[in-house]
Amino acid sequence: MLKFRCLFFFSVIFSLLTSCSDDDIIDDGDKDSTELSAEWYTGGQLGTTFNISSSAYEQPSHAIENSGLEAAFKSGEGFFEGIFVTTDPNESPMGGLGPLWLRTSCIACHPGYGHGKRQTEYDSNVTGNGYLLVITDNTDTYLSSLTGMPQTQAIEPFSPPVDESLITISWLSYNDEWGNAFPDGETYDLIYPEVTIPEEAFYVPLEVTKDNVTYTVAHSDIRVRLESTIGIYGSGLLDAIPDDSLKAQYVKESAHAKLNPAFFADGEWVKQYKNTRQGDGEQHPYRFTYGLTRGPLQDGPGANAIWNIFNLTRNNRRYHYMTKTYAVKASQDPNVQAKFYSYFPEYYVTGDVKTDIYNYLMSDSLPVELADDDYSDFMVWHRGLAVPAARDLDDEEVQLGKQLFTEIGCSSCHRPSWTTGDDNVYDPNLFYSRGDTRLPRYPNQTIWPYSDLVQHRLYMENNIRTGWCRTTPLWGRGLSQICTGAADRLHDCRARNVIEAIMWHGNPKSDARWAIENFRELSSEERDAVVAFINAI
Repeated sequence: MLKFRCLFFFSVIFSLLTSCSDDDIIDDGDKDSTELSAEWYTGGQLGTTFNISSSAYEQPSHAIENSGLEAAFKSGEGFFEGIFVTTDPNESPMGGLGPLWLRTSCIACHPGYGHGKRQTEYDSNVTGNGYLLVITDNTDTYLSSLTGMPQTQAIEPFSPPVDESLITISWLSYNDEWGNAFPDGETYDLIYPEVTIPEEAFYVPLEVTKDNVTYTVAHSDIRVRLESTIGIYGSGLLDAIPDDSLKAQYVKESAHAKLNPAFFADGEWVKQYKNTRQGDGEQHPYRFTYGLTRGPLQDGPGANAIWNIFNLTRNNRRYHYMTKTYAVKASQDPNVQAKFYSYFPEYYVTGDVKTDIYNYLMSDSLPVELADDDYSDFMVWHRGLAVPAARDLDDEEVQLGKQLFTEIGCSSCHRPSWTTGDDNVYDPNLFYSRGDTRLPRYPNQTIWPYSDLVQHRLYMENNIRTGWCRTTPLWGRGLSQICTGAADRLHDCRARNVIEAIMWHGNPKSDARWAIENFRELSSEERDAVVAFINAI
């Protein structure tokens, strides 16, 4: 692979230890921590940190400390914060980037380990741009000629599937039926993004595949939307919620609400997550991402991102994150053909350059770029991130906000607490065994994510793909400004503050409409109290 060099102080990252002043730790007054109510411990006794500084999202859980996994956690953190390069992985632990990719680091998408920031331009080199492109036809079917997360970067001699320099993001104002005003006259603003990608920006043909038949799609029928990354702290705790507890929640909600029939109907799962390529096909409920695309964390967003964001191979994924359509296109590209052997002499196999390019791009036996120990450390870090403790729960305004949050109906979807199970850990990749001691575990913890982990519909302008969106956990989000530099919320960062996020729930057809009608009837002081509570949990 092309040998680029970069200055990367990997050993320094490993040795850095987070420090904070007394002002950055929750002041419990005269109370001993054992006297705090359970709600302060958002991640339970094993998964809560009382650090509320700018590094609050970065802290290891007590489960890490109890299991003696501190060194592995710090090592895994290095892979999250480091910059991947296109050098041979044997020369650098951060090598192996390419031939196509989305970002060069994890932290670029998750600033401060949190939610991505709202962007006015699509530039994957900007730290904080957590946007992933969602490109479909007019029936919300993903383009099969692109990967699910379309790539916008490539190494020589390849071209990216989408030229990001031609992408335009426009932020438009939206006026709701109430004229963006509460009955007492207080106003708010609402904005939403529209994304434009001209036809010449696409390197690959525009195709969708339905029922095993591939169709060409007119550019005028293409829909482009944005989805931003979310905070990754506490993911291990969500993974520890038992499958039967999730099903019980679906059964409870299906009694009074319409749920996504693609996942659940007539009291039973319609489909569950499984992995038949690396695993044995064992099924578990979907629980991660806005679109509920992932099940257990060990085959969840992070486990996949360390592979597909960078195209970084590992033992059980020795193939590129790439479509066959792209491989065919690149193999037929005269520019790629003219330079391929100069950059990839080791892939001079058949002597037919078109065949050799295609076979390299579609190979399922590529060299391993991410060692098993490094991947394991990354997953220890990912599963080991603590959740910031709740703040100011004894404050009168916050207490009022909590009461109103429940009374007006917010807690119907933003379920306050769950209890984890035995947390025996299942890995659809079969890299980890059940109860694997290499990973931190969170058995029998009461946690407070404020999410039912179910999809609902808000019918927002330029809505999320399919219209169904998993309820985002609210825990720790009140620290977003100090941890990430922005307080943006919702799937595409359209809400710049809590009020805007709430009011985007107010469409007449929204599943949350009744709660928003109740919220509108509150006084200004009561609305402020609800916001204070949301920012405190």
